[in-house]
Amino acid sequence: MTKKKTRRPAKAPAKAPAKARAKQTSSRARKASTTPKRAPLRRAPLPRPRERARKEPQTLRLRSVTPGFTVADLPRSIDFYTGVLGFVVEERWTDGDKLRGVMLKAGACNLGLSQDDWAQGRDRKKGVGFRIWCQTVQDVDALAARIKAAGIALTEAPKDQPWGDRTFALDDPDGFHLTVSRSRS
Repeated sequence: MTKKKTRRPAKAPAKAPAKARAKQTSSRARKASTTPKRAPLRRAPLPRPRERARKEPQTLRLRSVTPGFTVADLPRSIDFYTGVLGFVVEERWTDGDKLRGVMLKAGACNLGLSQDDWAQGRDRKKGVGFRIWCQTVQDVDALAARIKAAGIALTEAPKDQPWGDRTFALDDPDGFHLTVSRSRS
């Protein structure tokens, strides 16, 4: 009698603990194994609609505007904008150890200040014919009272405007005109 050889089933490899298995199989691999394979989608370029032709010239699309003031006394202006109005210094620009300018920030708005180098004369007028409108959600009357308490004269007391905003105005140390406004709507 011949002995018939029987095959023994091969031993299955020992299973790794559940945490180790989870680490071995990435989420992409698990998803790929359960998702049927498809041909990749090809997207045809969208034709430009003729009805929506661009206006010529194109409009300017700004995200923000940052005015920059050339000031007579940079430390005095920094004190005014930070101490009186509540801006914070975001950046400082120096030339060696001499401060030449700063970038101020209030909310989402920036304002640059730079020291005048007097190349155009010391009698140059600043701020003439120029006004910055500053929109806020804060109480305009409370802001005006705080500014007056700091010893700064308002050029226009808080008042309601015909278009519905409540505003007040003041000038910075170099004569730049600022109007602070809150919408009533």
